[in-house]
Formats: sequence, structure tokens, C-alpha cells
Amino acid sequence: MTDLSKYRNIGIFAHVDAGKTTTTERILKLTGKIHKLGEVHEGESTTDFMEQEAERGITIQSAAVTCAWKDHRLNIIDTPGHVDFTVEVYRSLKVLDGGIGVFCGSGGVEPQSETNWRYANDSGVSRLIFVNKLDRLGADFLRVVDQVKNVLAANPLVMTLPIGREDEFSGVVDLLENKAYIWDESGQPENYEITDVPADMEDEVAEWREKLIESAVEIDDDLMMAYMEGEEPSIEDIKRCIRKGTRDLTFFPTFCGSAFKNKGMQLVLDAVVDYLPSPTEVDPQPLTDKETGEPTGEVATVDADLPLKALAFKIMDDRFGALTFIRIYSGRMKKGDTILNSATGKTERIGRMVEMQADERNELTEAQAGDIIAVVGMKNVQTGHTLCDPKHECTLEAMIFPDPVISIAVAPKDKGASEKMGVAIGKMVAEDPSFQVETDEDSGETILKGMGELHLDIKVDILKRTYGVELEVGQPQVAYRETITKPIEDSYTHKKQSGGSGQFGKIDYRIKPGEQGSGFTFTSTVVGGNVPKEFFPAIEKGFKEMMQTGVLAGFPVLDVEIELYDGAYHAVDSSAVAFELAARGAFRQSIPKAGAQLLEPVMKVDVFSPEDNIGDVIGDLNRRRGMIKDQEPNATGVRVKADVPLSEMFGYIGHLRTITSGRGQFSMEFSHYAPCPNNVAETVIAEVKERNAKK
Repeated sequence: MTDLSKYRNIGIFAHVDAGKTTTTERILKLTGKIHKLGEVHEGESTTDFMEQEAERGITIQSAAVTCAWKDHRLNIIDTPGHVDFTVEVYRSLKVLDGGIGVFCGSGGVEPQSETNWRYANDSGVSRLIFVNKLDRLGADFLRVVDQVKNVLAANPLVMTLPIGREDEFSGVVDLLENKAYIWDESGQPENYEITDVPADMEDEVAEWREKLIESAVEIDDDLMMAYMEGEEPSIEDIKRCIRKGTRDLTFFPTFCGSAFKNKGMQLVLDAVVDYLPSPTEVDPQPLTDKETGEPTGEVATVDADLPLKALAFKIMDDRFGALTFIRIYSGRMKKGDTILNSATGKTERIGRMVEMQADERNELTEAQAGDIIAVVGMKNVQTGHTLCDPKHECTLEAMIFPDPVISIAVAPKDKGASEKMGVAIGKMVAEDPSFQVETDEDSGETILKGMGELHLDIKVDILKRTYGVELEVGQPQVAYRETITKPIEDSYTHKKQSGGSGQFGKIDYRIKPGEQGSGFTFTSTVVGGNVPKEFFPAIEKGFKEMMQTGVLAGFPVLDVEIELYDGAYHAVDSSAVAFELAARGAFRQSIPKAGAQLLEPVMKVDVFSPEDNIGDVIGDLNRRRGMIKDQEPNATGVRVKADVPLSEMFGYIGHLRTITSGRGQFSMEFSHYAPCPNNVAETVIAEVKERNAKK
């Protein structure tokens, strides 16, 4: 297939348990890719093929599958919903042209759906909405539609209405065609009949159909004028308007159904073909300057006849070897081609190319613009690297990944396994950029850093099962930071005289707290050449390097502004090294005087609790130093939004389940750094000193 207008690269994303993976399974069954349906709750779905995914019933890695529907080729990526794995969602959105946001009919717009929706908005990805699980108790389609408007500030365009509620849900009405699709109870997707709209729904259907047409014709002025004069547009015209509005993110066509019961899925697939953009209709990816990362103004036009431009967006290690997932934006890639990795400046030869069917694969000899494929055995390619034609070097916009907020110290149980552990962790870091590792130089401990407890928990599990490395795991450590609270003016002289030429550098400087999130800023207002300009970079470097280890407990320092306003130098003894050492000494001398303070990471926590337990849940969050921001009752319970320090959230899920008899759920993501109360800061500093003393 080479007609790009028949391609759809889409992702499926949602909150944990809204039914993404089940939806993907149903799409594969409908398109004839699988014949036996695997269920997530039985641990048998096609795209959740890791042991850890099957056991926990959650998706951890994004999996790619290819299938066909109505002569169109669909590349589908099923992404994880859990907040600890948002990096997977983010990098998938980067290479997709459209998406399906799945929402639970009873849970509605849940915390993780908000995060994913925000990512999709940032990436400018067109989406359909599928409200799933309408057969569940408490499911209410129109309530979810209202939440999409109010919570996500999005504009849902209702395309179908459900027939029957909860366990009587039997089908959907297609508003555009004005027909009802009713499924029998066999659970087979193909067993449905198309009938007239049920008599008791005629008024409701007429009202929603009118809203649908009004929203659609607003896209086209001529159609709108004709419609206002009483002329109803043709279905083709309405579809054309919906397609344009979807692509411009004016609205999001919204469907309903039950993936598990196989009801309503065909209309979603038709909508993917009818309304989501093909690779050529999306704004092309911008090219950036390799050094600065700034846009150059050029773009990667989607065209198979132009030079190759592709992005490696995921690396996966499995039983067949290392796989690099690649989205080709322009040009062609053939087996045996030599391509350039513009990030490393090295060339690689394309060996085996495969098209993925979850963990099955089909060999390819050639791929072209618009394709999402995997290449086996690439050596030096990492997530976010650009692959291009050696004669036409270019760099695609890079991916930005969040910093880890939690770390644990690990050591192999068996002393001989440390080399094996090193190799395994190396592979895992290449696969997941939000997972980092470092070695503590003093103690020689290996420190794993990640996005949350579950994230690290699963990494340790993968090391044990996939790589056979048993680990001893220390207590989770919080990534604290330090800052200053008051401005000071100070002076520091570095001089050393010992045979031969000496060292001399004197600096006068002001240090003050910076804006939150500003990091480190250095300015110089020296006049009259008291400190020659050539020494400014050395002074800045000295201060900047000292920012890595604060004076209280050795944590990195944030948000400090330093202004160099005067100083002195010696014609013979001054050098860059002398001024760098002066800056280091100045930092050690002045930061304690500037009211050094410990900062702790504060998490945005979203807790769902049944109404009966809400008092206990809020009391418990207050005890954890939480600030309650908002409470939102819904049909099945109450959602509480709060800001809580990360250090108080370890093991929270077990506690929450105890106080809500197993019905509570929560999710959290990093929000900001805030000053630590004195008693907490004292404890943390004492613990760090004790740890250092043991070393």
C-alpha cells in the first residue's frame, strides 16, 4: 500500500481501567487480525504481552499493532494509563497523527485522563472520544460528556447516543444516519441489526442531531448560510465539515459503547477512517538546529519521494534482540540502506525491518513516509534520535522527559551478579528515558530513579524475571532540593602563595533568591575592568558546579541569582582557575548566610473515595501534611484533589484501601518544590549525616 491518504496512525489512551487494551483487542478482532479474544482480566490480551502486565492487568509499555479496516491501514499504539508510565504516552503522541481518548462510563474524566489530554493538546493531536463501559452500574453517557466540557475544557461533538442504561444497554443510535444499531446478547461484534430509532428516543435523537449539524456546519460559511435558510446539508458535506473540525481541534467526535460486550465498536472504526487525519493532513514535524534545539523554520514534509527523515521513539529489548521503533516522516527506508543518526553523527546499516503485530512480527523489505515500523539490532540509537539520509542531515524536534522524583538504592544479592545487573540496567535505561541510574561515588551503591513507587517496583521485577538478577532494595529516597531565602552581599578572596607563580582572585558579589523554577542565573555588572571579562565564564562555572551540592545536606540547589559587581585581580597570579576556585569558596561561605532552606517535592494527588469514607480520607491526607484543593462528588463517590509532600505518600495505596474497604483509588504526579517545615528538614539533614558517617 502506498496511498498515504489511506493511512491512519492512531493511539489509544486513557486513565487506568477505562478499557484501552480491551478496546484495542476488539479493534483487532473486528479487523480480522485475531480470532480468539483475549481478556485483560484473564491476563491474555494481545498487546499486554509482558508477564508483569498480564499479572497486574495494567499496560506498562506502549505496544504497536497494524491492521486494516475498509481499505485503510491502521497503525495503532495502545498506551499505558498509569501515571508512572506517562512518558510512554507522551512519546507515543509525538509520533501519532490522531488518537482515541477512552473514558469510563461510570468513572468519567479521571485524573490520568486529564494528564494524557493535556499531553495530546500540547502535541496538537486530533482525537475521537469513546465513552466505554456503558453496561456498568452507574454509567451515564451524558454526564461524561459534561465532564469532558467542564474538566477538560474540550468541545465534545456527540455522534451516537446509547440505547438502554447500565445492564439494559443494548446498542447505539447513529445520529448522522438517524439509525439504531442493536446487538444481541451473544457478545459477538458482528451480530447486530440496523433498525429505526426506538419510538421513545425520537425527540432526544432529533434534539442531539440538530446540535450535531449546527456544530458541523459552523466550519463552512456557505453551508451554514444554506442551513440557516432551512436547507439541510448532505451527509457527505456534514462528514467533510466534521473531518475538518476534528483536524483543527475545534471539536472531538464522541461515541459510546461497551468494548467488553462488543457493542458500538464498528462506528468508532468508521470514525477513525472518516474523521481522523492521514499523515499528509497533519502539520509536518518541525526541524530544529542540532546545537541549540531552536526551530529552523523548515519542516519534514510527508512525502515518500523526499530524502529520509525519521524519528526513533521507542527502544525495546525482547527475545528477538533490540528493537528500535521508528516513525518515518518523509522518504523511504530499505533493507540494506545506510542511514545517518544526526544525534551521534554515526551511520548505521538497516538490517531487518519488521512490522509489529504486538509481539508477532512480519518481515519488510521497504517502508515509506507515514509508516511506523521496528528495526532489529540498531547499535547506537536512543529514544528521540533523528535518522536521516547521510547526504541531507537534519534534526527533528527532540522529546523532553520529566525528571525522576523518587530513588531507591539497590545491590545484587549475589556478589557475582553485579556485571549482569549493569548490562540489564543499561538496556532498561535505553528503553525508558524517565528511568535513570547513578552510582553513589562514596558508598558504591547503585541508585535507581523513577517516576513513582510502582514504576521502580516494576523495574525491580523486570530485573528479577527477565534478566535473572535478584536485588536487595533499600528504602525509597525522596529527591530533596535546597535554596536560599534572603539576599546578601559578600566578598571572597582566593590567594595561594607557594613557590613559583601564585593564585589570586577576589570577587565581590550579591546573592539573592530567584523566581520559582528559574534555576541558576549569573550576571556581571563589573565596571572599569577590576575583573577582566575573560574570567567571567570561570567564575560562572565555579558557582554553577557548586549548585550541584548544597550546604545543608548536599542536595542540588535551586533558584539562585548571583550578580558579580566588583573584585580585583593580579597581573601575574590571576588565572581562570584562581577565579573558579574563588567562586567555589564564595559559594561555601555565603550560602549558609543567605538563609539556606530545604525544599521537598510536592505531588498533585487525586484520591477517589466512596462517600461513607470521605471524612477518614481527608483526615488522613491532613495528617500527611496535605493541602486539600477541591472536592468533587459524583454518582459513585467523591474525588478529592490535594497537594501532598512525596515523603508522606510512601505505601499510601495500602493505607487507602484499608480505610475505604478496598474501594479507594488514587493517582499522583509531581507538581512543584516547596519549603520543608523545620522539624522535617532537621530529620532529613540528620538522616543524611548519619548515612554519610556510615560510609
